[in-house]
Amino acid sequence: MPNRLVREASPYLRQHAHNPVDWFPWSAEALSEAERADKPILLSIGYSACHWCHVMERESFENEAIAKLMNDWFINVKVDREERPDLDHVYQLVVQLVGRSGGWPLTIFLTPAQKPYFGGTYFPPVERHGMPGFPKVLRAASEAYRARRDQVDAHSAELTRAIEQATAGTGTSREGASPELIKKAVDKLVARFDEVHGGFGHRPKFPSAMSLDVLLRAGDHARVARTLDAMRSGGVYDQLAGGFHRYSTDERWLVPHFEKMLYDNALLLRLYADAGRALRDERYTDTARDIASYVAREMTSPDGAFYATQDADSEGEEGRFFVWTPGAVDEACAGDEEAARAAKHVYGITSEGNFEKSGATVLSLVAPPRGAREASALARARKAMFQARERRPKPERDDKILASYGSLMISALADAAGVAGAQLANAAERAMRFVERTLVVREADGRGARVLRHWHEGVVRGPGFLDDHAFVGDAALDVYEAIGDPHWVALARAMADAILVHFCDASDGTFFFTADDSEKILVRAKDRYDHAIPSGSSVACRLLLRLGTLVDGKYTDPAVRAVERLAGAAADNPLAMSGTVALVDRLVRGSVDVVVVGPRTSDASRALVREVFRAYLPNRVLAWADPADPMALDACKALAEGKPAQAEPVAYVCRGRRCSLPIREPTELATLLAEV
Repeated sequence: MPNRLVREASPYLRQHAHNPVDWFPWSAEALSEAERADKPILLSIGYSACHWCHVMERESFENEAIAKLMNDWFINVKVDREERPDLDHVYQLVVQLVGRSGGWPLTIFLTPAQKPYFGGTYFPPVERHGMPGFPKVLRAASEAYRARRDQVDAHSAELTRAIEQATAGTGTSREGASPELIKKAVDKLVARFDEVHGGFGHRPKFPSAMSLDVLLRAGDHARVARTLDAMRSGGVYDQLAGGFHRYSTDERWLVPHFEKMLYDNALLLRLYADAGRALRDERYTDTARDIASYVAREMTSPDGAFYATQDADSEGEEGRFFVWTPGAVDEACAGDEEAARAAKHVYGITSEGNFEKSGATVLSLVAPPRGAREASALARARKAMFQARERRPKPERDDKILASYGSLMISALADAAGVAGAQLANAAERAMRFVERTLVVREADGRGARVLRHWHEGVVRGPGFLDDHAFVGDAALDVYEAIGDPHWVALARAMADAILVHFCDASDGTFFFTADDSEKILVRAKDRYDHAIPSGSSVACRLLLRLGTLVDGKYTDPAVRAVERLAGAAADNPLAMSGTVALVDRLVRGSVDVVVVGPRTSDASRALVREVFRAYLPNRVLAWADPADPMALDACKALAEGKPAQAEPVAYVCRGRRCSLPIREPTELATLLAEV
């Protein structure tokens, strides 16, 4: 018989609906049942593409004997971390506070009052590699609660106080934004840089797109290029179909965990497009196009919205869909021996393999093609191998539409469209319309708006968190810059207004992750750290700064206050706060603002806009000032003020409120943008 999770919207929760565990979703029902039965809560947090989540489910949650222990001793609550990141942010700290690494599946034991007293991540069904077996963990957690309640209450109170302190999020900077802080942050990133393989740290190796963005802004092109080249050549990149896997298990970017996350591909698409601009290297722009093609093919709904994740496993095995043996290559190439040889040579496909002693190979670029003939043969092999792979059982896909993840991809597509193709802007606008139609709820007064968290099969769930509001607003501005429709500025302003009313801490100007009218959980945490995605605080401040420049200066001061409050902490810990470091850079260097005055549909206007998108301008604001459209002028009134219409379209390049003379020729605009 299915458990309560069968009624949930989350695909991840539904995956557990037929476990023998008596699962609850996180709910008032679960919390009240824990109080009534006087049982501790076993909180399990994961997500659908998580390999070790699947392993723990197969080993423990589908095990009748282990499930009986769970049902007898605990109220068992399963949470999708993509649906409830507020809970995940708070309870991940439990594992870190006791000196372990966080991650998923997250396994936390709580009192009925939601206070944690023990936790970990993956536990095997029996003792293995120094890890205790899960039944032993269950017994110890249950006995502690039943027999040593005073100790449990004291320990849970201590952990809760530590979580409150860790999530308070108030910065200590009194020096504001300065070039010295940027240099400090860059120096710390360089100290952690892997000079051999690129990226930061050692195994496992994550892309760290936000930290690479800081180095790109600082002009450290060599380190950025080394990393982007290594990732693009490695197995962490899907060599046949495009798109990046979540991370590499080794320091060489060779063997990944094979899940693909929408947010990783969004951040990397934008980074590769920016690298193409900054380094004038079309290879990086091509990689951005390939990521966009993967998203269009595999991660886009019929309505144009973007799915959340793609699984690592298929047919019960991690990576089975992606790896190759020499025999599988021969079979795919169907007698074209030259093509098969080319693939084996370029991708290093051998009988020994490189994946878990399985004899299978994760594709990576081991050697370049030997001349034009082998390059042609490789093209034939790639086509044949892709078609053969498409016939394999595919990994599952989590097809819920998340406001935050989807908006990151919308931003990336809209920003990259200027160098990678106008079809990317069309895809971004289509997805933005879906988000607005399904996830944006207008306030009763008709002026403000709020965002819900996700949509799945017609069911919408909320509430939206800070990142949802900030990412939707920022994406709306990116779509505006790409196509010039002033409607999107109005949506961005509605998001900014909601952030200032419902998420801002009036005492210090920083931002909470949850709204003032959200469900009350253990603590109301601040959101200053980047995780796999940029912090909601950093994107909220970017949104406010852009709107302050574009349309109304009232948005600028709250953002400056928050950034200056967090600037010192960001410089001290740039790997965890790269988004804020980028904002410090914006305050120190200022933005490069371009106003295009002319009809939005004019070829001459669009030619000027194309030059804006070809330039590397990480702190850009672009205004479309169509003299015949009052809405267009109102959407950029702060920046377009005093820029009269000319006989033909012109552009003004501004730093602060000082602007160039009107520029009519795209080549002249390109030259000036290169100089600034």
